[in-house]
Amino acid sequence: MKQLEVQIMGQGYLLGAPEGGEARLLEAVERVDTAMCKIRDAGKVKARDRIAVLAALNLAFDLSDRPAAAAPAAPPSVALHNGGDHDAALTALIQRLDATLGEDGRLI
Repeated sequence: MKQLEVQIMGQGYLLGAPEGGEARLLEAVERVDTAMCKIRDAGKVKARDRIAVLAALNLAFDLSDRPAAAAPAAPPSVALHNGGDHDAALTALIQRLDATLGEDGRLI
């Protein structure tokens, strides 16, 4: 596994990426950074953890809007299914974010 140092909303993170997955991880970092900065810059939310949760919800919502064939496969633990119960999937995603953000500052 390759280690990448990235910046998300001005804070550094050391992330692990599988060989050959570096470009995908960097694209994901860019999407998360953009989403979080947009929320921060709107000025309504100041706490980093709340910004992260709102950004995750926005990104998950965007994924659920895509047709199933166009959406990239997500891990089963965070997969959203069109027509299904999104509350359970979003709750699971929020719990994973809370657990991850509460650890040692590493996202992956």
